[in-house]
Amino acid sequence: MAEIVVIGSENPSKLQAVQLGFRAVFPEREFIFLTAEVSSDVTNQPMSDAETLKGARNRAANARQICPQANYWVGLEGGLSTLNEADHSLTAYSWVAILGKQRQGFARSASYLLPEKVAVLIRGGMEQGEADDIVFGQENSKHTSGGVGLLTNDLITRAELYAMAVKLALIPFIQQALYPVTPGN
Repeated sequence: MAEIVVIGSENPSKLQAVQLGFRAVFPEREFIFLTAEVSSDVTNQPMSDAETLKGARNRAANARQICPQANYWVGLEGGLSTLNEADHSLTAYSWVAILGKQRQGFARSASYLLPEKVAVLIRGGMEQGEADDIVFGQENSKHTSGGVGLLTNDLITRAELYAMAVKLALIPFIQQALYPVTPGN
């Protein structure tokens, strides 16, 4: 019987990331992937590691509220952090939170340095996706290859970047003996 995975976003690149991650980790299982537009309950552009993780956790929990009969609930949240205080460079990454019926897993993606042209727009109040679109002359890039795709000429897409974090967040579900049941999950 197929297991149901609910992603706390209707963003196609996040859906693709979750599909890639789950299918790689559990190739023998059948999944039905559903999306739900839920709130992250953080700012539209999280500007710290803690806020980004909180957004991912909230998305997963809010997806569980909407669809409690599922087997897994996944929250993905992209965020930014200052690389160092001296030059105020910004790095981009995401956090992934996966809630199961008895376990939970969390992982952060790799991060990459944003070009100053993008960072200036973000510091002025824009979300990264909007800033990327302006700098690269694109439209709605966060729903396709994302900023990382634009910067790498699609050598790494947003879905691929996030899929690695999905795989890492599934470790407690792979190694269940090492990650006991989470009370109150």
